[in-house]
Amino acid sequence: MTPSPDNTLVVPETPSLSSVDRVLSTPEPENSEEEELLHASIKVGAAAQVIIAIIAAVGLIYLLKSVMVTALIAVLLSFVLDPLVTGLSKLHVPRALGASIAVFLLVAACAGLTYLTYNQAVGFAEDLPKYSSRLRDTFAKLRNQTQKLEDTTRAVMPDPPGAKKAIPVEVRESPGLSRIVSTSAGQFGELVLSITFIPFLVYFMLTWKMKVHSNTLQLFPKEHRLVAYRTIGRISLMMRSFIVGNLILGLVASGISTVIFWWIGLPYPYFLGIISGFMSLIPYLGVFLALLAPFAAGLGSMTRTNALVIVITVVVLHVLTMNVLYPLIIGKRLRLNPLALSLALLFWAWIWGAMGLILAVPIVGATKIVCDYVDSLRGIGAWLGDS
Repeated sequence: MTPSPDNTLVVPETPSLSSVDRVLSTPEPENSEEEELLHASIKVGAAAQVIIAIIAAVGLIYLLKSVMVTALIAVLLSFVLDPLVTGLSKLHVPRALGASIAVFLLVAACAGLTYLTYNQAVGFAEDLPKYSSRLRDTFAKLRNQTQKLEDTTRAVMPDPPGAKKAIPVEVRESPGLSRIVSTSAGQFGELVLSITFIPFLVYFMLTWKMKVHSNTLQLFPKEHRLVAYRTIGRISLMMRSFIVGNLILGLVASGISTVIFWWIGLPYPYFLGIISGFMSLIPYLGVFLALLAPFAAGLGSMTRTNALVIVITVVVLHVLTMNVLYPLIIGKRLRLNPLALSLALLFWAWIWGAMGLILAVPIVGATKIVCDYVDSLRGIGAWLGDS
């Protein structure tokens, strides 16, 4: 308090509570900027970790190609053979013995199919030089026409005066026979090793199915085990329907293709029909791959009418199987949109080659089922779906 000129006491004004709160709640500019920088750095670090994890996962999948492809093929085959083993167990046959019978029948079926197609494949391989020479002649004619067009264009547009003419130089690398043989032998040995592992993996997967299923559910908390059980069940149904449906559709397409190829006089119609029929089941790319075998076999001797018949047969079978029969048999289990399926085919074909095209559909289908049952991933599942 201070005295005023007229000797009265003046009491200073007390600041209101709202003004004090306003002053205290006002952040300092420096602290606010530091917090924003800290949050930004944390977000950048988290994004970098996610990107590094994705790159590491893709690299690991690529490096473990042989192991993962072998394991996935064994999983698919075990899903196909499981109903047989389950049926035998209902007849009081021990599961180990039922699994042995199922694997034996699988190996016998593969051996019989290999024996039936071996003679056709050998004959086709013996005549392959003749087909390749026809193919070279066709490409030589195309090259000559292209060269004539280039010469005509050069004559119309001459080089500027004073320009030096380029001298073509052809560089040929030594074939390196030993390197080629060693590489082929290594790939063949890896393939044989993977094939020999598949029956044993299928047997153990069938024998230990219930134990593995129970132990897998134990990995989840009690409140999530029911969801995990339903997820595994839906994946099992999807896998089984995918394989059985593709097998049925492939046999139907192969039978029709074989009859048509035999009718127009193509060599080795059974062998070409099986290749074309099952190739046509590959989504989007199948219609082009299914045309390669019959056109390669008939190159040089095929008439325009026969070529038109082959194109119509392959295209109609592809459209009928993939747009009518495929949705009825398999589509109810997958429900994938075309864009997601196309990207999956592109990615897995880049990672695993031809086997990636075969395994891409069940992998994406299983991924969608998992995303549908996980709350935080339902957005991804909705994006993968067709609804």
